Amino acid sequence: MQLARRFIDSVQTAGSESFELENLDLFNDRALPAFGRAAADAKMAVFSGQDQTPEQIAAWKSARDVFDQFAAADAYVFNIPMWNAGVPYVLKQWIDIVTQPGWSFGFDPEKGYCGLMEGKQAIAIHTSGVYAPGLPAAFGSDFSSTYFADWLNFVGIEDATHVRFAPTVVNGDVDGTRKLAESELSAAASAFAGKLSAVGALQLINN
Repeated sequence: MQLARRFIDSVQTAGSESFELENLDLFNDRALPAFGRAAADAKMAVFSGQDQTPEQIAAWKSARDVFDQFAAADAYVFNIPMWNAGVPYVLKQWIDIVTQPGWSFGFDPEKGYCGLMEGKQAIAIHTSGVYAPGLPAAFGSDFSSTYFADWLNFVGIEDATHVRFAPTVVNGDVDGTRKLAESELSAAASAFAGKLSAVGALQLINN
């Protein structure tokens, strides 16, 4: 979280224009709607061109509200701690809600999937307590950053930078590792700020 805030401060310093910042705390701001059977059936109704039931309509609207909030931003800062080699469950739930046909992606029977979130940029800050690239397999595996990078590409956010701060626990020089991450973020801030419009909307998605 501190790295994400530091990056946003650097973006604000580097940019001559202001931008709107929205902090979306997936754990604490509000409960995400469940994407259960009713929502899944509503999604399949969209795919098949069938009418939705009242229950499905309500579930689909709840999901749409979450997506609209996501789509309203021009740029994103994702704070992603690794949980059990993957992303936290609440981030996965949020991804499952906003990743819907006709919203964040399209599908062509001949060409396959295509992302619909073009023109946006993102920076993802990945942290982990024990895992770090280059360590033996006994120190863990990374299905978190690889999954998240694939998701960004899937929805069309191709302008994405990934910065890693790891390990944070099994580390004899955690301050040095943090400074390396801060250096990467500082280097990315200027270009990130330059792409934000005069009153661009930036979301910090924290979990």
